[in-house]
Amino acid sequence: MDNSAEELEQPGSRNAQIRFVALAALAGILTGSVGSVFHLLIDWLQAWPRVLATHVDGVVLVAAAALITMCATLVSVYVVRRYAPEAGGSGVQEIEGAMQGLRTVRWQRVLPIKFLTGIVSIASGLVLGREGPTIHIGASFSAAITDFFKVSETERRGMLGAGAAAGLACAFNAPLAAILFIVEETHRQFPYTFRTYMGVIIAAVLATVMTQVIGGTAPDFSMAVASPELYLLPAFVVLGVLLGFLGVSLNAALMWTGSFAARLNGRVPYLYPAVVGLVVGGLFVTMPLAVTGGEHVVTSLAAHSASLQVLLALAVIRYVTMTASYSAGTPGGIFAPILALSMCVGLAFGGIVELVTPHGIPLAFGMAAMGGLFSASVRAPIVGVVLTLELTGAYTMVMPLIVTCMTANMVAEWIGGRPIYDQLLERTLRKAGIDPAAKGEDKTGLA
Repeated sequence: MDNSAEELEQPGSRNAQIRFVALAALAGILTGSVGSVFHLLIDWLQAWPRVLATHVDGVVLVAAAALITMCATLVSVYVVRRYAPEAGGSGVQEIEGAMQGLRTVRWQRVLPIKFLTGIVSIASGLVLGREGPTIHIGASFSAAITDFFKVSETERRGMLGAGAAAGLACAFNAPLAAILFIVEETHRQFPYTFRTYMGVIIAAVLATVMTQVIGGTAPDFSMAVASPELYLLPAFVVLGVLLGFLGVSLNAALMWTGSFAARLNGRVPYLYPAVVGLVVGGLFVTMPLAVTGGEHVVTSLAAHSASLQVLLALAVIRYVTMTASYSAGTPGGIFAPILALSMCVGLAFGGIVELVTPHGIPLAFGMAAMGGLFSASVRAPIVGVVLTLELTGAYTMVMPLIVTCMTANMVAEWIGGRPIYDQLLERTLRKAGIDPAAKGEDKTGLA
């Protein structure tokens, strides 16, 4: 812990602790309120293909949907590039960079642009999650609060973590996973003191309260499943191994498509997002399960059985549309798309297990895969376990989830995979011409 953090924790700092927790509470309330409106508007606007289908059909419907999504994508990309390039993508890497003192959260620009273009791009059908924007929005509210109220450097970094936790809690109605995300994912950047840790907790809780008041109290992916038999645990180990390889592959694909899109944009600036928008828009009306963030995909697949061929086809298509959508340059996260992709893979794996044993439960493998692929990609296995439990409400899955997530995380480590946000942050810093070894470690006291 750095000296400033030690000074802030002296016995006489009770009033300062109360003040900081109050600021974190404000960040949580603002994030939960605005984030809930953000989600509700996306859900409402994503009904546009059904409205369009009442006016046109056939080839005209497909062409019209493709053009609508293309236009939405291009508008979002233009606004982001023109006014706030850091608003593109998830935003988690921006917050981690800001906590290290390597990036600046320009909240005056990020808040309106992330909110508006995030709604446009995600509602258009692109395979992007809402959690990335809400995490960035939450941290931006924290940055705004620290600009208005005088705080120390340690408190500033702590407030960024509190806002990020509030954003994730709001996105998934999952406060415990949000708190653990800060503990596990940002352990190198977050300044651990009593007040900053309490700030994260209160921000996440109050953001969840606002989310439940505005949007309801049920877990986002409510599911019920019987506890799998103990003799099936080795099958979850095998699933974890598969997901470990898939997670490393997914991260590599995300980085490669991002580099490819950057090179193509250097030659023809808006060709890549235009093509992505056209393809995704066409799929939105012809194969809706292959696109969108994935929340409705998860619940639909969990409620209605699909054949092995359909599940594998969906997995391949969503793998491609996810990496392509994220590289387009619009705001959007990867958590929800990862959960949808993993549900396809897990259900397919469970269907194969069911052919071998009558006690195989495909849905149990689908739910375990949600945590496993998240763990392999983000490299936060505890968050993967808790997030899946909070989302589904299926606490009968504790043991299979732990086995799957730990296995996926270890396999990803052993084959040389790196956390996706570490890679995204490094790319962001390279583009900005920043050397973290020279500037970041000593400045933030993390050495």
